[in-house]
Amino acid sequence: DDGGTRVEVKMTLTAPGCGMGPAIAHDAQSKILSIDGVDEADVQLVWDPPWNQNMISEAGRMKLGMI
Repeated sequence: DDGGTRVEVKMTLTAPGCGMGPAIAHDAQSKILSIDGVDEADVQLVWDPPWNQNMISEAGRMKLGMI
């Protein structure tokens, strides 16, 4: 162990059929790997629990004009 950090992320998209899923997961992995001290990043797309609007942060809801 060289002191590096491994990050594991499980993320849900809004729809299982989203063709952008692999690109979004790859982009997330690239961003995580750009963080100092992170040596490995594993990003998995999961569908349980299914996505719903309650998963949007308050900041996200504000940007979307939901509040």
